[in-house]
Amino acid sequence: MKKISFLFAAMMLAALGSGVLPVTTGTAYADEAADKAELAKKMVVRKEMGKPLTEIQELLDKKQFAEATEKINALDSMENKTPYEVFALSRMRAVVASGTNNTPLLATSFDKMINSEFLKDNEKLRLIEGLAGTYYNEKNYAEAIVWAKRYIEKSNANAQMNNLLARCYYLKGDFQNAIAQLKTMLADDEKAQRITTEENLRLLASSYQQLKDNAGYTAVLERVVQHYPTREYWGDLIYRVEHKPGFSDRLRLDLYRLLLATNNMDDAAQYVEMAELALLAGLPAEAKTAVDAGYAANLLGTGKEAPKHKQLKDRVYKQAAEDIKSLDAGETAAKNAKTGTGLVNIGYNYVINHQAEKGIALMEQGIAKGGLKSVDEARLHLGMAYLQSGNRDKAAEIFKSLQAADGTADLGRLWLYVRKEEAK
Repeated sequence: MKKISFLFAAMMLAALGSGVLPVTTGTAYADEAADKAELAKKMVVRKEMGKPLTEIQELLDKKQFAEATEKINALDSMENKTPYEVFALSRMRAVVASGTNNTPLLATSFDKMINSEFLKDNEKLRLIEGLAGTYYNEKNYAEAIVWAKRYIEKSNANAQMNNLLARCYYLKGDFQNAIAQLKTMLADDEKAQRITTEENLRLLASSYQQLKDNAGYTAVLERVVQHYPTREYWGDLIYRVEHKPGFSDRLRLDLYRLLLATNNMDDAAQYVEMAELALLAGLPAEAKTAVDAGYAANLLGTGKEAPKHKQLKDRVYKQAAEDIKSLDAGETAAKNAKTGTGLVNIGYNYVINHQAEKGIALMEQGIAKGGLKSVDEARLHLGMAYLQSGNRDKAAEIFKSLQAADGTADLGRLWLYVRKEEAK
């Protein structure tokens, strides 16, 4: 948060002026603007008040706050003060409060000034903002909330006041209200077609965490990776999707695909398992990709497991070379099968072997043929195929259509957030 302090409050007072108008004899102070004439009639300082107010101003200029306070209290005890005299005394008290770091006095003085008719609306807002910030910096979050809400009720255009209010709720431990405030801010961002700041998304995510609301936290984390993707955010999000109730272990290879695309493979065992799973799925080209990535990361081919890694690499390379030669035969067998499973699988194999157009056509034929164990899983892979082909719009259309609660819909949604360069 941008710091707002007594210094800021003092600056605002200086901008408003802390002196008083010249002494009048009960007649109206002549304002040059015709539209202010009515207000000018009320801006009256009586003769008996003029000299004492001037003396107080001199004391304030010299920062002699104790002496100024004594004289202000004496004048305040006088009866029949005009509204403008009350305003002038409140403004002088505010100067004393600002100079002596007396927040309660500053609050009561500002309150009287704000409730008067002698400040413009924008001037009143500046005082409210200054006091909200002062309370925030003093960690008096309850009072900061009061003044921030007071500001927002008058004008909702100040992003800093909305931010301050959300942070006050959070720091006060009122996470429900912090969430409500932040969600309102997010809705305003969407309406304005503005990207929410990473700081606000992190604060919202943390609020959900404090309430142990995993669903809420994960939903916010998805928004974070959309706009502020990092390896750490992706790793957290994929972990939560994997451990979501009902997630099918059948999709473990798909998890590894996302981990690899977002640079979240942390150890050799993961590369090895991904390669083995790809081989079991009949995708040696993808197994080769996993092995190559593991070697590039210096996680495979080193340490005591290096010989095993070499054996895996040799096996994967051999099967990948043989697979390319047998693709056409596999296609023929898949077309003659009773179900479309083989067409979906061989089609995806063509895609990862850089024949996307042909592979996608076969996958679509397989889905149309039917007999699949999981239509959504097949469509997930079809969406991934379109993504790899560069057709993100078609991929997004497919991913958004997934409905299964076994993890396919979640994984499809995550692929929507993967950057183009990562998805290749």
